[in-house]
Amino acid sequence: MTGVTTLSEAQVERALKPLTGWRREGDYITKEFRFRTFLAGIRFVDAVALVAEAQEHHPDIHVVWTTVTLKITTHDEGGLTKWDLDLARAIEKDLATAKKKPAR
Repeated sequence: MTGVTTLSEAQVERALKPLTGWRREGDYITKEFRFRTFLAGIRFVDAVALVAEAQEHHPDIHVVWTTVTLKITTHDEGGLTKWDLDLARAIEKDLATAKKKPAR
């Protein structure tokens, strides 16, 4: 994945405003998710993997018991790009959709 330019500080700040809980950490955007159980967190990781594959852009995923932290950057471009914000939005949209589905 190459051919896209990195975003300015102002562009990143503006794009992060509607993304609740996401914050900038250097060349990454990151968010921490907490779950009631370890397996719920792992199911979330599985759902994120499907979104990432569909976007052809993959976050760094850190799992510590019931906490999952996602970190997103465009390594090939050496910073944050539109792709990173698009992935964060897609993950949030997928989470919102999953919350609306009835439990089985």
